[in-house]
Amino acid sequence: MLRAEVAVPAGARLGEGPTWDGGRQVLIWVDILNSRVHTYDPSTGVRTVMATGQHVGAAKPRAGGGLVVNLRDGVGLYGADGAFSWLHREAVPGRRGNDAAVAPDGALWAGTMAYDERSGGGDLKRLTGDGAAATVLPEVTVSNGIGWSPDGRRMYYNDTPTRRIDVFDVPPPEDGDGAAVSGRRPLVEIEDGAGFPDGLTVDADGCVWVALWDGEALRRYTPDGRLDLTVPVPVPRPTACAFGGAELRDLYVTTASVGTDVSAHPLAGSVLVLPGAGQGLPQPAFAG
Repeated sequence: MLRAEVAVPAGARLGEGPTWDGGRQVLIWVDILNSRVHTYDPSTGVRTVMATGQHVGAAKPRAGGGLVVNLRDGVGLYGADGAFSWLHREAVPGRRGNDAAVAPDGALWAGTMAYDERSGGGDLKRLTGDGAAATVLPEVTVSNGIGWSPDGRRMYYNDTPTRRIDVFDVPPPEDGDGAAVSGRRPLVEIEDGAGFPDGLTVDADGCVWVALWDGEALRRYTPDGRLDLTVPVPVPRPTACAFGGAELRDLYVTTASVGTDVSAHPLAGSVLVLPGAGQGLPQPAFAG
């Protein structure tokens, strides 16, 4: 049976967006409300932290080194030398960046949400390396969990308050329009009382792992939407998950302490790990 262990005893307010950087062999994750990007090297235990100056919903490695970050006022770039520039600045009062993911073609899919979580206050955009941005989904409430099937022909997506994991069809690469996803339909509907679908990842079997906010658990669903596995975690608010480690066998889980009784749940805000949970997929770097 899988059992969660503590990888990083962090106490984050809103830990999110774990991503394994295969080039540097480190886990990248963010604490959104503390405006911090963290890294963790499980082979040495070495941790780093970088302040972003704005709430940061996600940070992903770039192909040429550095990071692409989904900030309050848009999507920015950090170079390998730490220099910052905007890729796509779009400051909307009362809105911030949330979860993001890099597609197999190297484009960034970046979501937003309103601070008050009002219905339709966010969106989901696709950004290419030259900064071109296309809004794929307008009027999203809490844009979360984005991932692709091993063959790249399916995209999974969570708008958290809907309680659904949705799936889209992705056109073949030769069609040349990576934003033209279609056929949106529910893969899974999370039952009342089981929590809300937050961040997700897809394993080498094509199964979808999802963190259940207020659900104290992770779930694994097969590609046809069947519940395959439930793993309880010792915190109420797991936020996202990603495979990491040298062989991509360990599942890292970010968590939140915000809105949680930390005296009852002292591990809230830590990064957890499920050793040997499965086989992950290498994650592409942003092509920009």
